[in-house]
Amino acid sequence: MSDHGRGTATGSGQPGRPLRIGLAYDLKDDYLAAGYSALDVMEFDDEDVIEALGGALSELGHAVERLGRGQEVARRLVAGERWDLVVSIAEGLAGRSREAQVPALCELFGQPYTFSDPLTCAVTLDKAVAKRIVRDHGLPTAPFEVIRSSDDLSRLSALAPPLFLKPLAEGSSKGISGGSLVREPGEAMDRCRELLAALGQPVLAEVFLPGREVTVGVVGNGRGMRVVAVMEVVFTDSAEAPAYTTLNKAEYERRVAYRLLDGDPFAEQARTLALAAAQALECRDVARVDLRADGNATLHFLEVNPLPGLHPVRSDLPIMARLAGLSYRELVDEILTAARRRYGL
Repeated sequence: MSDHGRGTATGSGQPGRPLRIGLAYDLKDDYLAAGYSALDVMEFDDEDVIEALGGALSELGHAVERLGRGQEVARRLVAGERWDLVVSIAEGLAGRSREAQVPALCELFGQPYTFSDPLTCAVTLDKAVAKRIVRDHGLPTAPFEVIRSSDDLSRLSALAPPLFLKPLAEGSSKGISGGSLVREPGEAMDRCRELLAALGQPVLAEVFLPGREVTVGVVGNGRGMRVVAVMEVVFTDSAEAPAYTTLNKAEYERRVAYRLLDGDPFAEQARTLALAAAQALECRDVARVDLRADGNATLHFLEVNPLPGLHPVRSDLPIMARLAGLSYRELVDEILTAARRRYGL
């Protein structure tokens, strides 16, 4: 059973005082209207995510004010406005530290906020930096190289194929397709050149792990972190590749199946590794840790998302919470409670 299923208390257990909450986000439609492409804004949220999150916070008794993108948050902070807590799911538009922008603004102005601090947001978006930190903590992660330009393609020879190639600092499976899994050196070089040209950022090349893939939701802070659920991502016969590609994620109802894992050694291995990785990277309040097994069924760290998607229907964290018997509102309450405890709110 999941921790929730074992009777672990969700949320604070007792209602806290109502908070005045500022909700920061990047709304996809705003950027599309400003001329950005669908690829540019792939990580951003739709209106239904903002409505669901704001609605859940309101149902919990809080006064929610929509703030919008980071520039608007900055303008209002400079003007002297403050909130009891800023709940920020803003991804930022450019740069490998873009997810750190709103947290850094909040720290600059002494504004309490949810989720991880600027350093964790920056190092986890750069997948190679995250893997180095995890590796230095003695946790398993697949061998990898970073290809920053065509001059680095010779580095691929240090890795035993097949390889998996993806942008160094993206989320939402952006830049990941069926062509990301490569089996020949020449194919790997060609695909790296394509990704470098298409996305204008380095490529992470790592040894492909052929085993089972799981994603693990964690909530809380430090030693108080707990696992929401361990969810296996099963790729169906309709999947374009045995990996979480952009297409597989977009058409998850046909290409992917989800199942909770619990009570066996594999699930316990996932729980232990996910918690250790989240703690090593000093994630706060909530995170989703992605893991994949090698040919010997040993799980390895893939990446961690300190701003996991919160679409109430499609996002992995709400899906696993729902399968574990935790409603969307209860999930939001747990996240908010973790932040409140950090600040003593």
